[in-house]
Amino acid sequence: MRVDEFMTTKIEAIDENGSVYDAVETMVNRRIRSLVVLGHGRDSVDGVVTARDVVFKVLAKGLNPKNVKVAEIASRPIICVDGGMDFHEVSTLMEKSNIARVFICEQGKVKGLVSLLDLMAAELIMRARGDHGF
Repeated sequence: MRVDEFMTTKIEAIDENGSVYDAVETMVNRRIRSLVVLGHGRDSVDGVVTARDVVFKVLAKGLNPKNVKVAEIASRPIICVDGGMDFHEVSTLMEKSNIARVFICEQGKVKGLVSLLDLMAAELIMRARGDHGF
């Protein structure tokens, strides 16, 4: 199964100058675990801020999330793959790189993302189709 068949296409973003507090509000309100960080100009993806980044780099250190910019804690670089990449290739890449998400990019633009949860859902879909994956 190709990753563009099950990728998440609704991607939320935040400006690099936004506060971590703003990021937390967006993630909690939308029940998501990451935001793409937009850099210079709204088309430039500068990184990703995750719930893990917020907890480990801000909250656990007792920092005020209103005083920390997203750019200060964003994970970089993002890992981009082609939408035609196979499910197994992506899951292996994520395991070897110890990452929880990859971005699907086309001509330098982020078109979607695949998270660990997306991979689990794809496995269920493949099993329902009779393609038992692993």
